[in-house]
Amino acid sequence: MRIGLLTEGGYPYVGGDTGLWCDRLVRGLGQHEFDVYALRRGRQQEDDGWVPLPPQVRRVRTASLWTEGGDGAALGRRARKRFAEHYGELLGAVCAPAGPAPEDPCAEVADRFGNALYNLAELARETGALTGALRSDRAVSALERACRAPGAPRTAREARVPDLLAVTDHLARALLPLSLDWYGEDALAAVDLCHATSGGSAALPGLLARHFAGVPLLVTEYGVQLRAHYLALGPDSAAPAVRALLAAFHGRLAAEVYRRAEILTPGSTHARRWQERCGADRARIRTVHPGMDADRFAEVGEAPDRADADTLVWVGRIEPARDLVSLLHAFTEVRKEEPHARLRIVGVPVGADGEAYLAQCRALAAQLFPDEAEGLHAVGDNPVSFTEVGAPEAPTLPDAYAAGAVVVLSSVVEGFPVSLAEAMFCGRATVSTDVGAVVEVIGGTGLVVPPRNPRALAEACVALLRDPERRARLGAAARARALELFGVEQNIAAFHGIYLEIMSHCPVRRVAVDETGGPLPFAVPAEAHVPGGWTVPAARTLLRGRGSPAPVRASAEGAR
Repeated sequence: MRIGLLTEGGYPYVGGDTGLWCDRLVRGLGQHEFDVYALRRGRQQEDDGWVPLPPQVRRVRTASLWTEGGDGAALGRRARKRFAEHYGELLGAVCAPAGPAPEDPCAEVADRFGNALYNLAELARETGALTGALRSDRAVSALERACRAPGAPRTAREARVPDLLAVTDHLARALLPLSLDWYGEDALAAVDLCHATSGGSAALPGLLARHFAGVPLLVTEYGVQLRAHYLALGPDSAAPAVRALLAAFHGRLAAEVYRRAEILTPGSTHARRWQERCGADRARIRTVHPGMDADRFAEVGEAPDRADADTLVWVGRIEPARDLVSLLHAFTEVRKEEPHARLRIVGVPVGADGEAYLAQCRALAAQLFPDEAEGLHAVGDNPVSFTEVGAPEAPTLPDAYAAGAVVVLSSVVEGFPVSLAEAMFCGRATVSTDVGAVVEVIGGTGLVVPPRNPRALAEACVALLRDPERRARLGAAARARALELFGVEQNIAAFHGIYLEIMSHCPVRRVAVDETGGPLPFAVPAEAHVPGGWTVPAARTLLRGRGSPAPVRASAEGAR
């Protein structure tokens, strides 16, 4: 089977958001071929390069969402008129009154948005690109008309010129996949299945491949893209009109992705609830937990006695959503009950906000916990330490978890808590706040407290520090649960079964020819010929494309 793997800001780039699990998936499914179509978020990713690719990756095509300039060819008069019509219809759907929830548009609005999106894609295919048109004065004027139209939300009607320019620029970047040359018979039209590793812009090429060539779409979300946009558009990030318009756009795009995908695979029940709220059909949702490498934590997990019985450990990315301030205040209460307790914070700050937050936390720790010394001539030491993986105190990630008897998670916002699952692989007892998918991940193998409640967090930590037998029982149960649910093997087996399910239900009907123009034997996967009542209804088939697909010429190997 030939898979088109669609990523944004992740695989195959070093350090990408989805890099690890995508690499494990591709390497674990060596019987399939993969074409990677990657959207990068900035120049730094290109400079960092790619991870080593296995031989089953036949080709890689990339595009930047942050390319400056490159306005593309100017549109002719008729093309400009069509652009104004379709883009205005898209913006009209964005500014239309919402349904019961902002991200739950009614069917009529959803159809308007989808039709306008595909009409813009067809125009881009005919003219070459819409990058210039999406940033033009005509686009800004269309947005202004949509904001001033009857029935538009009050927040949108209050948009000023800087707000309109900011929204227009964001939409131009988000809609960049419309102008890519990824949809021909030598690209996504030739794959058997598109697998988007997130929603939003990463899934947009999959929507267009489905529209142009009838290629089925699978969407995996370990962190719901719409939720990430909502969190990023906080009150301090942009004007109210900008936040409202971008939230409406991403809500409409998410609804369209969920309507058209053959199967959705959230990484947790928490993500599944978001998808269902956005209109996803429950019958097409399969929860697939992230596949994590258990082997790297095996040595620590099999030797739980290595831990310092008085040490609490926090591991993760340092940013305000992790609420280290509450953790530090909770640790003051822990020290009152357990004077020898220590707290080790292991993590890297995320961006400028993360750097500022780390400085704030260091200052708070110095204020709350003055340096202590065992005697008059001993050097003082702070019971709270800040370090990074790779430092002498934590040479590797497993060493970071091995340093403490209890692992703490203090977040106020969380999707799938990766650090919590890693602690479970290490056989550590955990204390966590009840956010995101925390309860689903730990089951009954750890203690859970409300977020932003330092006293409850402290009481749970003290309870485990004082009871080594309970820590051991919870740690062993946590490791067993992690090995059963979150291993790489389970993840790969699940996706292999889903690939076969999609191919058997929704095969791409195309004629494959060799270099001489003759029919190519065995070009269509056997899964497409499963007998029985697997055929797609005719009405659904007509929605996928117009007419019969053109013959696809087979090639010996892909370009990388």
